[in-house]
Amino acid sequence: MDYTHNRTSVALINYHVVFCPKYRRKLLVGEVKNRLESLVKEVSVENKWDILAMEVMPDHVHLFVSADTKTKPHMVVKRFKGRTSRFLREEFRDLRKMPTLWTRSYFLSTAGNVSAATIKKYIEQQWDK
Repeated sequence: MDYTHNRTSVALINYHVVFCPKYRRKLLVGEVKNRLESLVKEVSVENKWDILAMEVMPDHVHLFVSADTKTKPHMVVKRFKGRTSRFLREEFRDLRKMPTLWTRSYFLSTAGNVSAATIKKYIEQQWDK
C-alpha cells in the first residue's frame, strides 16, 4: 500500500466498507454480481481510489478501498452505493420491484499498514527517545 502525497500532506487512508441489499436478499449472483463488480471498479477509477480487495457475496459486499484525503468517508460509501443502485436497477428489471436496492445502513472502518496497538506503542514511547 502506497502513501498518497500532495503539497501539504502524506497519507494512507484505507476503508473497509460493507453494505447489503434491502432485506438482505441474496440477489448479488450471476450477471448482477459481475455487473456490480465492474461498476465498483468504474467508480474507483473515476474517483482515483484503489480497490485493494473486493468480495461480492450473495447478500452483501465487502470493499477494501484506498481513498484520498479530500473525500469524506461517508462520500466513499455514497458514491459506490448510489452509482451501483442506479445502474443495476436500470439494467435488471427484477431489482426494480424492491423499494431500494441497498439498505440505508453500512459498515465503515479505517485501516492502515500498522495496527492500532503499534501506533499506541509508538506514541507512548516518544518521550523515551
